[in-house]
Amino acid sequence: MKTAPDQARIHVVTAFLTREGKVLVLKRSSRVGTYQGYLAGVSGYLETTEPVEQAHIELREELGLEGAAIQLEAIGDPIDVSDEQTQRFWTVHPFRFSLAKDAIPRLDWEHVEMRWVLPDDLQHLQTVPGLWQAWCRVSPEMAAGASS
Repeated sequence: MKTAPDQARIHVVTAFLTREGKVLVLKRSSRVGTYQGYLAGVSGYLETTEPVEQAHIELREELGLEGAAIQLEAIGDPIDVSDEQTQRFWTVHPFRFSLAKDAIPRLDWEHVEMRWVLPDDLQHLQTVPGLWQAWCRVSPEMAAGASS
């Protein structure tokens, strides 16, 4: 996918959390800059040199999770997402983490709700652009059986 001349490329990370076969989705608050009210994974602008480091920062800041509470399971190839509505071109660096049974995520100001859903449900919910495709990058078995 090519970037249109009037679109700026913005690098972000998206960290998916899984537990017992489900994935955590977060409803974005009215205080964030884009996609208020949409469901997303744990995400943030890429501010460090290493995307995986930024994913860990976002998990700590947005959900209070670090150390033994999370385990990195998969690193996906970046995915380009063009959003014509906002005139933005995102490069999403996706990650999948498992959440320890005793870990309890705590929301910060960026989200107003969290819920666990079956991974296949991601393609049917009102999510930020490209969330399903990003999930498929860290869960190739989902992409193989995905409906269009």
